[in-house]
Amino acid sequence: MSINTTTSKDGTVIAYDRAGDGPAVVLVHPAFGHRAGSPEFAGLAQLLAASGYSVYTYDRRGRGESGDTQPYAVEREIEDLDAMIAAAGGSAAIYGMSSGAALALWAANQGLPITSLALFEPPFIVDDSRPPMPDDVRSKLESLCAAGRRGDAVALFMTNVGTPAEMVAQFRTQPWFAGLEAVAPTLAYDVAILEGTQQGRPLSPSRTAHVTQPTLVIVSSPGLPWMHNGCQALVDALPDARLTALEGEFHALKPEVLAPAVSNFFAGEVKTSPH
Repeated sequence: MSINTTTSKDGTVIAYDRAGDGPAVVLVHPAFGHRAGSPEFAGLAQLLAASGYSVYTYDRRGRGESGDTQPYAVEREIEDLDAMIAAAGGSAAIYGMSSGAALALWAANQGLPITSLALFEPPFIVDDSRPPMPDDVRSKLESLCAAGRRGDAVALFMTNVGTPAEMVAQFRTQPWFAGLEAVAPTLAYDVAILEGTQQGRPLSPSRTAHVTQPTLVIVSSPGLPWMHNGCQALVDALPDARLTALEGEFHALKPEVLAPAVSNFFAGEVKTSPH
């Protein structure tokens, strides 16, 4: 596996790894994720590469070895993904998880040369099956990080995405929590990506109107109702999409469970029925 860089439209250097040979697949991390801190993504990349794909795994801006040109805007992250697709040969299939799945979806909606999409649990809140995210989370995250309170920012983000407060308190005692603090300033970026999808209202048609690519939306089973409801709403909004449930923990799937479903879908071999 080699390490490479590409340059986004605003001059930001984006670091990435490439593995395997074959049709291009770009992996888009969720909150906290980056090349050096995501063993599940590394495992997925290895399995997809072994299945005959050229797999590109990159550090989203502000994480790992990528730059972080300011000011931030979601459009800059879409440009980063566009630069990655260019580095991958000009078109690619995209796998994204959580906020990374939402980013991939917005990129497809803006017309990036994406051949197909596999989206694992974009965390859209489309009904009253869980409380909406407060409107001020992004500004609070930015303020906490500006004050050097990265641990508090991580805790705020985690509790607002549904992690019990007592569990977060336990996390803060663990040595690996420092790795989460290192990327805390990017949590506001993930919240920005999800703006407009966290208030318990149906997805805006404008967010999906131009997404025509074959799309696999993946949920973990048993999972939680609100997450499944949001994923089903996305499938219903797209012209060529299907939903599949894979056995795992909430918002987590083992690479050996996930990789065959993603690989088969990108190869056009998925046997599940469309919605």
